[in-house]
Amino acid sequence: MDGFWIILISFGVTILFALGVPIFLVIGYWVVGVSLVIDFTLANIGVTLYEGLNFFGLLALPLFIMTGDLIKSAGIAKRLSDFAYSVLGWLRGGLAMASLGACGLFAAISGSNSATTATIGSIMHPEMKRGGYEETFAAATAAAGGTVGIIIPPSIIFIVYGFLMNLSISDLFIGGLIPGCLMVIAMQGACWIICQKNGWGHLIQFRLLRSLKTALGAWLGFFAILLVIWGIYSGAFSPTEAAGVTAGFCLIAGLVMYPLAKRLHHALPGETPGALPDDAGFFARLIIPGFSLTELPAIIMRSGQITGLLAPLIAVSVVMQQILSLLGADAFVTEMLGALGGYYAVLFACMAIVLVAGTVLESLPNTIILAPILAPIAASIGVDPIHFAVIFLVGDAIGFITPPYGLNLYVASGITGIPYFRLLKYTMPYLGALVVAWLLIAFIPELSTILLVNKGAGVYQLQ
Repeated sequence: MDGFWIILISFGVTILFALGVPIFLVIGYWVVGVSLVIDFTLANIGVTLYEGLNFFGLLALPLFIMTGDLIKSAGIAKRLSDFAYSVLGWLRGGLAMASLGACGLFAAISGSNSATTATIGSIMHPEMKRGGYEETFAAATAAAGGTVGIIIPPSIIFIVYGFLMNLSISDLFIGGLIPGCLMVIAMQGACWIICQKNGWGHLIQFRLLRSLKTALGAWLGFFAILLVIWGIYSGAFSPTEAAGVTAGFCLIAGLVMYPLAKRLHHALPGETPGALPDDAGFFARLIIPGFSLTELPAIIMRSGQITGLLAPLIAVSVVMQQILSLLGADAFVTEMLGALGGYYAVLFACMAIVLVAGTVLESLPNTIILAPILAPIAASIGVDPIHFAVIFLVGDAIGFITPPYGLNLYVASGITGIPYFRLLKYTMPYLGALVVAWLLIAFIPELSTILLVNKGAGVYQLQ
């Protein structure tokens, strides 16, 4: 009888999800309903909700979110886009490829897919339209580029995965570096083919001096990226400390630069990527727009709103995972996949489950629900824990541009005004490129593990 009510509740919340009810409420309704059916005390739900967030490592979550908002408001993201275009603008489709490159650079500071899509999309979409690109393709490019936001370190979802699976977050960050770069290159390859076929994009002559000037203008962005990677890779600070250091650096840089930028407004970037005035002096190029002290509350409030959406979702998804374990879902999936036998059969089955789940679920609940089930199965067939984490989360990232959910497609649609379903036409080539990169990551474990240092024998401690 319990099974009937659980199926009925699951069907009911599925309808709510299809009607557009927020995923937090959908999971919450399911958790409360099923708890009542199986006599799972509601008091335990309250305790689990609290304990699910009472963890030091999760402090990195709001800090990296705020870092993304700070670098956008300070103008650092625009400077990174300028640099990417100065390097790739001589290629057919160079501006679109630069958008993808800028997504990778922004991801290396922010750790968020939706923030990457929104920030780079709002900067580069108008420029791509003026540069002769079809507007739907431009929006789809921003959506696809955002997928690397959770793979290139630092990554918010890697923090959650490490928390769930008791893995070193530092090792996870390092493991995602090469796969994230591979994803960018794969998408740039698809972008070049599309633009070559359609003749899109105005070519600019490559000039080393211009690239050096735009690199100089983006020095704060590069410094923030190196600060995170060096600190985590060298062990100078934990991921949580790295989040605090980076957010503090961007905060100070934005506030200090603002009064200088007002005095040197003539040296700020123009409307075209890479268009710092040629007569701008060395020190003028070091100045970014920054933000005033009066703008800071709005920036912090925006970061707080995003954190306020994610944190409750983490908490309620932890309770959902606990209930699924009580119902024997993990044992059922383990038995089902174990019957497949071979290494690659089980691995591909895990990848298929992640990809299918990613089409209907956001990465956070997808990770919290499936990672504790699939990771032990992968470990039982000899898959390195860090390697599987990267495989899992790359599959999760692909879900950001996979209908019907496709969060990045909704974000791109929101900032450009282009209907969701129109974006699908030009999303498919990027989806194919990402799947190819995903298969390479799965087949070649060294892509995820070669940079790891002081790796233990399969046992990782959370930092």
